[in-house]
Amino acid sequence: MLFYGKEVVMSKEKALIEIRLAGLSAGTHEFEFTCSATDFADPALTEAGFSKGISVKVTVEKLEGEMIVTLKTSATAELTCDLCLAPITTELKGSYRIWYGYEQTDEPEDERDEEYRTIDRNALSLDLTEDVRETLLLTVPMKVTCTDNPDCRVFRQEEEDEPGEDTTLDTDWVESLEKLKNKYR
Repeated sequence: MLFYGKEVVMSKEKALIEIRLAGLSAGTHEFEFTCSATDFADPALTEAGFSKGISVKVTVEKLEGEMIVTLKTSATAELTCDLCLAPITTELKGSYRIWYGYEQTDEPEDERDEEYRTIDRNALSLDLTEDVRETLLLTVPMKVTCTDNPDCRVFRQEEEDEPGEDTTLDTDWVESLEKLKNKYR
């Protein structure tokens, strides 16, 4: 927003991820976008490890009274193992679905479902930049661990047997431990 005297003038910046709705016919439409983390002007994305290209696929299903928008993101992130601090490069994929209902003038405000967003039938475009940013941030794992680093002793792939140790263990117990270990990778 810009202030010019007492008048408020809305900024006409072009959105990073924007779907033009004017002239969009009923049916399914697919769009692809490529951008980088710095394009979002949000330091949280670069701090999260997104440093290379970000691919976004948007599918818009336009129906008579609503639109269903599906976002699919794919990005390479450079992360650090939480246990041994080794650098890890991994591809993170996310998806998010949004339902848009067209505004009904006769529909009371309190009867609308909070899970759906409303949109004006005369809207020219749909800005999905913030939704893509949130989807990217939600793909970052809470716990990052490396599995093939020989210096990381917690999740070493091959076990070293010590001399004199009895290696015949109950197989059910070993399987349970293995499942638990794989769960936290």
